Amino acid sequence: MRILMKAISVWMFAGFISAAAWALPLNYVEGTHYFPTAEKLATSDENVVEVVELFSYTCRHCFNLEESVQEWKKTLPDNVKFVQVPAIFRDSWLELAKVFYAAQATGDLEMLHPKLFNAIHVEERRLTTEKQLLDFVEEQGIDRENFAKTMNSFSVKSKVKKALVMSQTSGITGVPSMVVDGKYRTDAPAAGSKEDMLKVVDFLIEQAR
Repeated sequence: MRILMKAISVWMFAGFISAAAWALPLNYVEGTHYFPTAEKLATSDENVVEVVELFSYTCRHCFNLEESVQEWKKTLPDNVKFVQVPAIFRDSWLELAKVFYAAQATGDLEMLHPKLFNAIHVEERRLTTEKQLLDFVEEQGIDRENFAKTMNSFSVKSKVKKALVMSQTSGITGVPSMVVDGKYRTDAPAAGSKEDMLKVVDFLIEQAR
């Protein structure tokens, strides 16, 4: 009987240790799972932790991650601000960035954002020039002339310039990439997968908080 009770105790203790270990947060390592940004990036509000996803509409990995990102951001604490920034590494990405910020300014981003992803990756449409993009925007029932003016406004050009600078100074080498609190960056290859990237970001948010 004593032997049986001892065996049960050992089994329960082992189970407790296993459960406790499972409950512990994953410990990610700087230089492996995430890296410091090339330089400290400015954030929009010092009172919150800002998380920036650098993405491109032409990136299939960004397209595949988008649904997960939209669900994940709903779980973020109140003192965490999530921002998407269109990365700019080529001329066609510059035009797409202009559309992103113009749609943000006109209030059409929530509607247009998923449609752009879908048009490029599901419908396989070529949307690289300003004319092609304005044709597409007009198809969605948006006033073409007003949108074109907004695309080329000083405000949009300023935001595009900031996106370009962030793309060049953050140290990212591809998209999608995440920057946390202007200090650290991570991506799927470093984290292990696109899903693990979000876990690394959660870890970095806790460190920043």
